[in-house]
Amino acid sequence: MNPNYGDVFDAVARVVQPADPAIYCDDRVVDWSEFDRSSNALARALCAAGLAPGAKVAQYMRNSPEYLIVFAAAFKARLAPVNVNYRYGVDEVGYILNNCDAEAVLFDAEFATIVSQLKDRVPTVRVWISVGLTVPGCARFEHLSSGDGRPLDIARSPADLLLLYTGGTTGMPKGVMWPSETLWDILAPWRAPALGLEIPNSVEELCAQIRAGLGREPVYVTCPLMHGTGMVTSLAAITKGAPVVITRTAPFDPSAALDSVTRLRCGVLIIVGDAFARPLLDCLRAEPTRYDVSCLRVVASSGMMWSPAVKQGLLEYMPDAVLFDSFGASEGTAMGTSITTRDKPPTEARFDGPDSIVVRDSDFAPVAPGSGEVGLVAKRGQLPLGYYKDPGKTASTYVTINGERHVITGDHATVEADGTIHLLGRGNQCINSGGEKIYAEEVEEALKTHPAVRDALVFGVPDVRFGHAVTAVVAVVEGASVTDAQLVDHVRARLAAFKAPRRIAFTREVPRSPSGKADYTRAKAVFAESFSS
Repeated sequence: MNPNYGDVFDAVARVVQPADPAIYCDDRVVDWSEFDRSSNALARALCAAGLAPGAKVAQYMRNSPEYLIVFAAAFKARLAPVNVNYRYGVDEVGYILNNCDAEAVLFDAEFATIVSQLKDRVPTVRVWISVGLTVPGCARFEHLSSGDGRPLDIARSPADLLLLYTGGTTGMPKGVMWPSETLWDILAPWRAPALGLEIPNSVEELCAQIRAGLGREPVYVTCPLMHGTGMVTSLAAITKGAPVVITRTAPFDPSAALDSVTRLRCGVLIIVGDAFARPLLDCLRAEPTRYDVSCLRVVASSGMMWSPAVKQGLLEYMPDAVLFDSFGASEGTAMGTSITTRDKPPTEARFDGPDSIVVRDSDFAPVAPGSGEVGLVAKRGQLPLGYYKDPGKTASTYVTINGERHVITGDHATVEADGTIHLLGRGNQCINSGGEKIYAEEVEEALKTHPAVRDALVFGVPDVRFGHAVTAVVAVVEGASVTDAQLVDHVRARLAAFKAPRRIAFTREVPRSPSGKADYTRAKAVFAESFSS
């Protein structure tokens, strides 16, 4: 039977040294003694507040050591941690808290104004807890986490949940129910092969690796912890005894990140595609003697396309690293993976998916390899239970194919003759122009292969003749020069001519969230403003 992550946290705390670092955050170091003691005390306080097993603990917080302490405390108390996007407005935060039936809300004090507007709108909340400063009418994290720090003497269940909310790109955000035992199957092998380690089959084997000092290099997580990539990779790292490196600073500062990697000798770097990788590469090229990133053994990305040219550039500075690129979603991780090393050149949007197939939308029949037929990626294996309080959406997303349960997240792809998945993009960003289907991500990647393009977003705008016209917002590399006609020709040289943008707006920065995800709504506004005159 797979373990509960509350038990994993307890086991790791027993085998690490109390003074071993658990979290590096800017100038602050939280050792394992503080991390374990504070999370135990907070877990006790949440139970004392009346939260029973399964109650939801919402985290309305930016990156901080406290975020990870709350996360661990929830698991230890058999409560379900819930991520809340800190960029949301009052109505969006209110929706999440009501939808998840939150009974405790921990929030950074800077969000006190929004919290004050929500207190009467979320009747399920038993306790509001501020982090950082005293907020009238709320408990204080610093007080609750300084109580009895002994381990809790409770029996936990492998079925205890993490409730991971989606980004809401296809409607309102939905809470994906991940049992702790399923997380173990996903996270136990995380980075083990890349580091030459055996995959631990039990907590005992995991603890033996920690005692031997294996795989304990610091892990720098560049993206927000409230994003799925940041959350699960931090959980995977810290429960293997590896310090998690984060920063409170926003937006992402690539030079500061590289300074931390150099200073702390990080072995793993977590990014979200080109939104993080390109600025890092720009800094390395601008000041090659300032940074030493040869310590990096793994650079892992998820949630966004990662261009081959950028991967190749990074390997010039970290020649021994394994670049691990995966695509998935909150509903199902690692639907496809791509490995790049100095001996294995990168490929564009091609992934291996041993547990994934591409199926027709109409009848879920598998697409024939090499046929060029476009279908939906479906993944079997270790999957969550479904969406919280939404059985209808669960039934349409988690389907049975050939007698096995699969998740279908809306990723469109073809299958190469050798079985490789060629990812095209999400159906919700598919553009229908003159009857032709055009996948935005495919055109974005073609644009980003031009040496003058730093970033790009592609979308459709209404067109009298074609229904929708392909358009783009493009950010150009500093000091470079390129015309829209040159970019159109560049895309046409790589893709069918009808997929090339008909109009391009140039901008300083392409609109993205702090986690690197595309903000197509703002991109369309930028485009409209550019051509309004």
